[in-house]
Amino acid sequence: MKREIRENRQVSISCSSFLLSTIRENGRFLLLSCLFFLCSLAAKAQYNVNRLITNGEVALHYEDYVLSIQYFNKALAQKPYLWLPWYDRAVAKFYLDDYVGAEDDASKAINLNPYIEQIFDLRAISRIRQEKYADAVTDYDRAIKLNPSVSSFWLNRAICRVNLQDYDQALLDADTIIKRWSQIATAYSLKAEIYLEKKDTTQADNWLSQSLNIDPYNADAWTTRSYIALNRRQWKSADSCLTRVIHLRPKVVNNYVNRALARLNVNNLRGAMADYDMAIDLEPNNFLAHYNRGLLRVQLGDDNRAVEDFDFVVKMEPRNFMAIYNRALLNERIGHLRAAIRDYSEVIKQFPNFWTGLASRARCYRRLGMTSQAEMDEFRIFKAQMDKHIGIQQRWSKSKLREVRKRSEIDMNKYNDIVVEDKPKIDHEYGSSSIRGTIQNREVEMAFLPMYQLSYFNYGNAVEGYQVFDTELEQFNTKYEPLRKLNLTCNAKREALSDTQSKQVFQLIDAFTAGINEEKDKKIRASLLLQRAVAYAEAQNYTDAIADLDDYIAADSTSAMGHWERAVCQQLLNDYEASQGTKPGMKNSQVESDFALAIQLAPKNALIYFNRGNMFAAEKNYNRAIDDFTKAISLDARFAEAYYNRGIARYYAGDIKQAQQDLSRAGELGLYDAYALSKRIGEEKPSAKAPAKKRK
Repeated sequence: MKREIRENRQVSISCSSFLLSTIRENGRFLLLSCLFFLCSLAAKAQYNVNRLITNGEVALHYEDYVLSIQYFNKALAQKPYLWLPWYDRAVAKFYLDDYVGAEDDASKAINLNPYIEQIFDLRAISRIRQEKYADAVTDYDRAIKLNPSVSSFWLNRAICRVNLQDYDQALLDADTIIKRWSQIATAYSLKAEIYLEKKDTTQADNWLSQSLNIDPYNADAWTTRSYIALNRRQWKSADSCLTRVIHLRPKVVNNYVNRALARLNVNNLRGAMADYDMAIDLEPNNFLAHYNRGLLRVQLGDDNRAVEDFDFVVKMEPRNFMAIYNRALLNERIGHLRAAIRDYSEVIKQFPNFWTGLASRARCYRRLGMTSQAEMDEFRIFKAQMDKHIGIQQRWSKSKLREVRKRSEIDMNKYNDIVVEDKPKIDHEYGSSSIRGTIQNREVEMAFLPMYQLSYFNYGNAVEGYQVFDTELEQFNTKYEPLRKLNLTCNAKREALSDTQSKQVFQLIDAFTAGINEEKDKKIRASLLLQRAVAYAEAQNYTDAIADLDDYIAADSTSAMGHWERAVCQQLLNDYEASQGTKPGMKNSQVESDFALAIQLAPKNALIYFNRGNMFAAEKNYNRAIDDFTKAISLDARFAEAYYNRGIARYYAGDIKQAQQDLSRAGELGLYDAYALSKRIGEEKPSAKAPAKKRK
């Protein structure tokens, strides 16, 4: 036994010696191998982070801000020292109106890389939204130092200085802009606004004229001119200017309130009421609109609805005694005497010597048979104003309705004057060179409905009744019973994925990945690849979606659905890359090739022609787009989206009559926006249309 142990020990020692000698001889090789392995892991990690950032930027481009934030969160969890995901997440938060969060993220990006002017621009605009104008000026100082050739930096800084009432420096900035960029109309209108603040209306009017000569659609210039007209009591001119402003910026509430004031003074009461109604529709809590509409309703004899407006005003400002007194008069007029006494008492408590209010309350007491209280009020008046005759309050005259008071002015004798802001304010639009995409509220006058694609969610496409049908998709859902049913969607008004939906998509991706790794059956594995591709597309990760579709088509080359879905994903990726300044090149040919193959495999599928028509429309090849939309309609006579898009293509091709016919048909089939579009293009001038490309 001892011998065996000794021999085993000798063998162990021999083996150990061999290993040590091997390590000594091959140490360099092992070290290099380890280094290579670690570098591979680092490269893979870097690749994953880059992909997360790219996917987030794609989601950002398509205005899916919640989803993009999730991608950037994952990237930052791995590499919080990278400035780009901080900046991108700040952009997403900005478009979600989270200006505080956007400022914080932009600050972190600046700490990591203080040499990118776009980050300062983003933080400055986030601060402007919080009215932190001095901080915004500091950011633009640094942005201009990094890149003085960006005109929007100079212009935004000048506007901030106007808001800070630093008019002299703002004028210097405006002069610099005009000297370097003489065709920027906003700089001229900004100088006009400054001179208006300095009470120099002659200079202001001069600069406005120059601004409008350069750009007759400059909303700031028309707004400033309207204020000049209002100050000069040139009511018709103010109405005309504000009508132009509203056409250019239809969502700004103050424009409607100011135009209503102008219309009151030209006795256009119906128009004024319509403006107040629109202002309240846009901003239900707008004080001026409710208050002035209440006064206008009194003038028109609509006392009950006037009370509703003053109820709202008093609810907003419980100590607004002018509104309380107006409500008291109205309650008395419509017979709500106790409510009137309550309101009169509230006013008298604040203004004990308001004799008119005492007389009104006494009148209400008498009507209720409360003689002793009435006599007490009347005695107070008699004692203080022996020679004053108290008359019944009359309905306001037209001349009285035209009188105005400042909102902060407290004078009970002006209780029935129209209210205006203490100081007019122009709502500027701040330009930006860095923020991609557009805010969640933008309006597009003329746009093609997008391509049909596969989806796990039911997005409304505004079409009622009949929907397109794909036989291959129905067969797929029946045969493979996917984890979630695949749908067709033309997501014209697709809302961004909610936080819950985003998590569901990522869970689906994980589930499909596990299934693909374990599945041995080629057909089932291919079906899982298609399902994961759709999940990737929902997450706007088009690169991975295309990779899965490549594998799916390799497994089933006869799938028309695989080809057209890959074409849609590639087109969406191309659109994103083009927005970043990258030329798609051969990738456009890949899209057309996939559509051509899909049509060969399913020549009677209308949605493939519709999608390819969209591809040609994106290339401004409107004649070929019209041909494909026409083919789609011939295969499906109730294809509303095809009529709609063919109408727009015909409009751009110069065929207004046929365009209106198509839009009319689209409206009949449920796309009701087509009616308004048809009317609008019928009123436009021919020069408004884009040129069509020649048929290939």
